[in-house]
Amino acid sequence: MNTKRIFSRRRALPVARLAASVFAVALATGAVAEVRVDGPWARATVAGQQASGAFMTLTSSSDARLVGVQSPAAGNAEIHEMTLENNVMRMHAIDSLPLPAGKPVELRPGGYHLMLLELKKPLDAGQSVALTLTIEDAQGKRERVDVQAQIRPLGGGHGRMH
Repeated sequence: MNTKRIFSRRRALPVARLAASVFAVALATGAVAEVRVDGPWARATVAGQQASGAFMTLTSSSDARLVGVQSPAAGNAEIHEMTLENNVMRMHAIDSLPLPAGKPVELRPGGYHLMLLELKKPLDAGQSVALTLTIEDAQGKRERVDVQAQIRPLGGGHGRMH
């Protein structure tokens, strides 16, 4: 009888089970929420204009938050919200925007939107502008989503902003 062989099989089974469990946990928790981006666009600017808005619809596969935005076209980019205060529409930056699982969240003029500030050059209609969205899942893991937003002419969007 080969005692060495029996001993190694007994040890191998628990190790294999542990490895399978770790792999299953990694699969279950390793992926950040998948976010679909639909209809991204930004408003064109005129010479000397230092800011513009970007809009789109975001749909996350699981609960997540939009926690940041960057663009090489802007010195600064922020997530903004328009609110009605004393019958006056006010715009202000927010730290994050909830993305509930499976529910489209619309970034649009007059509502939630992205502000591109300190523009490095005018945004010309017909071109596109690169955006990088930072998404955080419910476990705090972050992922970047690259977006090309089509630049629409002034007045080419829907609704009013600023």
